[in-house]
Amino acid sequence: MTVKGEFSAGYGYGTDAERWDALQRRDAGADGVFWYSVSSTGVYCRPSCGARAALRRNVRFHDSCVDAEQAGFRACLRCKPKLAPLAERHAQAVAQVCRLIDAAAETPDLDALAQACAMSRFHFQRVVKSHTGITPTAFRGGGSGCAIRFAIGACSLGAILVAATDKGICAILMGDDPDLLARDLQDRFPRAELRGADADFEATVAKVVGLVEAPAIGLDLPLDVRGTVFQQRVWQALRAIPSGATVSYAELAARIGVAAGARAVAGACAANPIAVAIPCHRVVRQDGALSGYRWGVERKAALLKREGGA
Repeated sequence: MTVKGEFSAGYGYGTDAERWDALQRRDAGADGVFWYSVSSTGVYCRPSCGARAALRRNVRFHDSCVDAEQAGFRACLRCKPKLAPLAERHAQAVAQVCRLIDAAAETPDLDALAQACAMSRFHFQRVVKSHTGITPTAFRGGGSGCAIRFAIGACSLGAILVAATDKGICAILMGDDPDLLARDLQDRFPRAELRGADADFEATVAKVVGLVEAPAIGLDLPLDVRGTVFQQRVWQALRAIPSGATVSYAELAARIGVAAGARAVAGACAANPIAVAIPCHRVVRQDGALSGYRWGVERKAALLKREGGA
């Protein structure tokens, strides 16, 4: 999946007003976070359901399918709200394909892969393309057709690696050892074609270094960051935290409508591959103390100090 641009500070599904807004937009990102029922039909649905729009006075929101059914509503036959969200089911199918390819002695053909996912060949191709950004042919080749430009430079916090696909920045890594950063990139994209930076890309690196030195300026470059549906929601919410502000893991979980998901949110922060531009350094413990940071707590403290948040 590709994340581009900035996200509104009001991102979340914790209140009825936010849920109603998501429902009006048929926001697929809210699927699996809450469900809604319509008193005039007796049916409950997922937020992205394509059913006819309901009047606000007839709509109730629920935190689970069980809640909706205990309130007397039945599942919609159109959006099948008991199933995992469509995007999540597609992501699971792509993951299944990865496992099949890795385990096979010979690369399966497209028909076999599509059949394993219970999809038509055409539908399978569209799903893989939308979730990985590459064609099924390149996908079967381990992503060898994907080109990633990268460069390793220096900033005041140590070594920094910037990498990008043709869609946007896919990694910003920081550390003490440039060789370890390069190895990390290779581990993340083992089958991609890694290319050294050209003169144009050096300008991108300079912008990223500028962001590290002054995080408040933001980054006006597109990102190409791929993760699970839940990780994407967390990373979007991270980008909505303004410079100079901090939130706890529990507060961030509440913002995305998963009140008991602090631990899962912490895991998504740890998996973030794009330092500073996706500002997981702005998440702290409930008491305000600094917790772990993938690129070192000292770097986290330095970034917050530069933003005036510590």
